[in-house]
Amino acid sequence: MNKKHNIAMVGTLVNALLDFRADLIIDMVAKGHTVYAFACDFDTHSEQRVRSWGAIPVPYKISRSSLNPLSDLAVTYRLFRLFRQLKIDVSFCYFVKPVIYGNLAAVLAGVTQRAVKIEGLGWVFTDPPTGVTLKLKILRLIQLSLYRITLPLAHTVFLLNPDDRRDLVDKYGIKIKNLVQLDGIGVNLTHFSCCSYPQTLRFVFVGRLLKEKGIGYFLCAATALKQKYPDVEFIVLGAPDSAPGSISKEQLTSMVECGTLLYPGRVSNVADWLQNCSVFVLPSYYREGVPRSTMEAMAMGRPVITTNVAGCKETVIHGQNGFLVEPHDVESLISAMETFVLQPELVQRMGLKSRQLAQTRFDVIKVNQIILTALCLDKDT
Repeated sequence: MNKKHNIAMVGTLVNALLDFRADLIIDMVAKGHTVYAFACDFDTHSEQRVRSWGAIPVPYKISRSSLNPLSDLAVTYRLFRLFRQLKIDVSFCYFVKPVIYGNLAAVLAGVTQRAVKIEGLGWVFTDPPTGVTLKLKILRLIQLSLYRITLPLAHTVFLLNPDDRRDLVDKYGIKIKNLVQLDGIGVNLTHFSCCSYPQTLRFVFVGRLLKEKGIGYFLCAATALKQKYPDVEFIVLGAPDSAPGSISKEQLTSMVECGTLLYPGRVSNVADWLQNCSVFVLPSYYREGVPRSTMEAMAMGRPVITTNVAGCKETVIHGQNGFLVEPHDVESLISAMETFVLQPELVQRMGLKSRQLAQTRFDVIKVNQIILTALCLDKDT
């Protein structure tokens, strides 16, 4: 008989839960497990969405950016209380603070199976173009120290790209009991399916509008290419972020008003927009896991232009399904984008290769099966 578990899926923002965890949670529920989905900003609509999957939403308080240790200890205590109250026996924590403090709370609460997923090393390990500051070096030291304490306490650690493994395990010597390497978090190949290509050449950026994600470089390239090729279109999908360095809505609005850009904001129907675009562009220098937005574009048969950095480079075979450019190199980005203007036949040829790679490496069904098997959530006991 299959043993049923009470699973805590612990993250931060509800949008990440809704956009990126649905398939995994639905699979867990289908196996007969009770899944409690933790997020810090639920509203009525998002709670209803989670309940529609058969899971139970659990609001809790956590600050993504606070550096106050007392605040973080309070988060640990709140999660400890909730884990005990809900009789959690499997914890699955993702994003930096839940990985650290959620995993620690799970230890204190006696959770018998503890898993964490590190989806890239994040902004603390992102090298800005101006160089690494003393503050950033200190923050890295603190985060590494916390990882050294908490990651050995997890029974399973999931990583999304080989660079994170080389850094955390080989370079920094962090002890991990059971490390499982995933090819990203996966994408639903049915929802994001390959489709025809528009006649108008359109480049699209999808993501948080952070400078680390390369939105500024995309806008610079769009401005230069729009002047040279007025019939080419450029689209940005995503909302301004509360984090420092986010592109403002006013900046985007001014580019819309002068005809350089289409900006519908954050949309719920990303697949529809990708269907009407030609080439996906993510000039990120952020320390990614494997960008989900890129995988979605690949699943829909779109060529990809992205950077030769950790996480991003896992999505492109240079010259086959797109192009890799060096981070911060706007001229190289413009050149790569211009290649599709001058050789539009590459859109379909490279796009079909993207779809093949998505089917081989990023199928969410395969990825979730690896997770469920690693956590023994689909075995008879």
